[in-house]
Amino acid sequence: MSRPGAPSRRLAGCVALTATALALAGCGSGDSPSTKAGKPEMKITGAYMPAPVMDTMAAGFFTVTNSGGADTLTSVTSDLASDVTLHSTKGGAMEEQKSFAVPADGSLDFASGGNHLMFEKLTHKPLEGEKVSVTLHFTKAGAVKVSMPVKSATYNPKTGH
Repeated sequence: MSRPGAPSRRLAGCVALTATALALAGCGSGDSPSTKAGKPEMKITGAYMPAPVMDTMAAGFFTVTNSGGADTLTSVTSDLASDVTLHSTKGGAMEEQKSFAVPADGSLDFASGGNHLMFEKLTHKPLEGEKVSVTLHFTKAGAVKVSMPVKSATYNPKTGH
């Protein structure tokens, strides 16, 4: 025999259990900051290539701004060159790198005298005014296409000349 009030207590218990489950499920919703941090969002700015002096090699520069989670730039490809490599410069010494970390909500600079791309075995010597198609390959963000304008050999991004 059931006691008076037992069904309402069971119903109240089910409601409380359901509310708790829903509250816990909300902790893992897609809107949480940790989920946003897990999805890198790359924006490439300031891309340019100084007009190369030689017809076999060129350099490239740009800034990656990431408004999401951490990622890694693993490689670069281009129709201009059969070989595009990532390089760092430390203490005046250039060294090839396998990858570059892109911090969460941070940036990665490729600038003259620092990190840069090296285009080797060029298909042709690009001239000032041309645009070179480049694809940056990230571990999480995937492939990001960039149009890299060829600037004068003495171009300075700070002055725009």
